[in-house]
Amino acid sequence: MKNNDLFKYTLQLADDVMILGHRLSEWTGHGPVLEQDIALSNIALDLIGEARNLYQYAAKQEGNGKTEDDYPYKRDVLQWTNALIVEQKNGDFAQTIVRQFLFDCYHYYHLEALSKSTDEQMAFIGAKSVKEARYHLQYSAEWMVRLGDGTEESHARMQQAIEDKMHYFEELFIPTAAESRLVESGVAVDLAPIRVKAYAKLNEVIKESTLKLPEDIYTQQGGRNGVHTEHFGYILAELQYMQKSYPNMQW
Repeated sequence: MKNNDLFKYTLQLADDVMILGHRLSEWTGHGPVLEQDIALSNIALDLIGEARNLYQYAAKQEGNGKTEDDYPYKRDVLQWTNALIVEQKNGDFAQTIVRQFLFDCYHYYHLEALSKSTDEQMAFIGAKSVKEARYHLQYSAEWMVRLGDGTEESHARMQQAIEDKMHYFEELFIPTAAESRLVESGVAVDLAPIRVKAYAKLNEVIKESTLKLPEDIYTQQGGRNGVHTEHFGYILAELQYMQKSYPNMQW
């Protein structure tokens, strides 16, 4: 493998969108109305498609006959490096929308910057995926406003979701050691300016939604180092069921 830092970075980005895509796919057939059921399913497909591109690139870097399927289906919990926010339970529609909006605030601006990476393949993936992420951010922001500034119950549910999920937001902007080294060569994205843009968007939408950010926020982190919440084991049990039941099966 030529560059272990690049490999780790590629997997990290892939794991984020793979797990969130899987979470959103759980809404398929269970959405509050048909239109939103389809919308969430389509966003899930976009994220899993992005994950596939990244896993393919990781397999190319690692070699040794690895394929894109090895990473989502054959790794144990401690080997996953996704941020904790993407593995949180769907909960009700408010919880899902807040989780999605917080990730979108990071994801869109991150992909926008990644499209300018000095690594040709990273730049290609960033440029391809940012078009979809722009829609994702628009979608989740609109629902933040619609529900936050909606009925008394929808406002209360959204406020509770903000209280529950904000603790996981800051982890998205804490670079790993490998990430920091890649920033110097222009391969990885510098998270400092991304954080500024993400919080600006967050504050803008929170204000329009008539919601409030919690005053006392404790940053939950550990996902980048393979330390996950209790929810993650259940995700992998479902995601990897077929591969573990029938080892080395092919689609």
